[in-house]
This record gives sequence, C-alpha cells and structure tokens, in this order.
Amino acid sequence: MLAEPEINKLVNAYCRLRDRQHAVYDRCAKRHGLTVNELFVLDILWFSPQGCTQKEICERLSLNKQTVAAIMGRFLKKGYIFYEKIARDRRNKRICFTETGKAYAETIIPPAARAENLALQELGAAEASELVRLTAAFTENMEIIFAAPPKNIPREN
Repeated sequence: MLAEPEINKLVNAYCRLRDRQHAVYDRCAKRHGLTVNELFVLDILWFSPQGCTQKEICERLSLNKQTVAAIMGRFLKKGYIFYEKIARDRRNKRICFTETGKAYAETIIPPAARAENLALQELGAAEASELVRLTAAFTENMEIIFAAPPKNIPREN
C-alpha cells in the first residue's frame, strides 16, 4: 500500500491530466462558438440517432435540469433540435436533431470523435484496453467511496 504523500502525488497528477483532457474539449467547443456542455450535448444527440430525453442528458453529464433546459432552449432557437412526444411517457419528450442541427453537428462531432479514436489508437490495443479498464476501476472506486457518508471515510494519518 502506498503512503499518503505518494498517493497525494498520484491523485494530483491524475487530476491535472483529467483537467487537461477537459481543456481539450473546452478548446474544441470554443472553436465552434459553443460551451463545453453544449459540445457534450451535441455529442450525445449525435450518437443517439433516435433522440434522447432531457433526463437522459442530465444523467449522462451529471448536469441539473436548468442547465440542460437552457442548452436546449438555445439549440431550439437556432433550429438545431425539435421535441417529439413519447407515447408511453407523457412527462418526457424525445429531443431530436432537425436537418439543420444534424448538418451543424456533422461539422463538429464526427471530426472530434475521429480525433478521440486516433488519440486512443496511438496507445495500441493493449494499452488502450488497460486505460479503459483502469479508468473504469478508479471511477467505480470513486463512486463507492464518495457515496459513503463523510464520517465513514477514513482520515489521513
């Protein structure tokens, strides 16, 4: 088991890398006049050809309803999306791209997805798989530990 100073050093290094990755998406979004959250919403809609609900977007991005509603309002005003009733669920509506929205997103999301694919491909199959495996394990540990009441999280020595 690693001592606390070594763990802190690794956590800080990981957090800096995570922040750099987020900054890459933020710069991509800004090049297209978007916020990073708008970019992520476009991505979700692009890879959901049948559309998705606002609730699904909120859950996927861990955003509150107001933030997603504001993004949807901007996209609706620009003519990028439309709402479709869901027969079996009257409380939610499916959000879908209009032809204008699809054409707009096509200039942004596929090139970004190709860039992600190339970046991961550069690692090679074994390292890419290991990255995903380790990130999944770390994420699951974080979800479990952060879900615990603060009094149950051990203090530093």
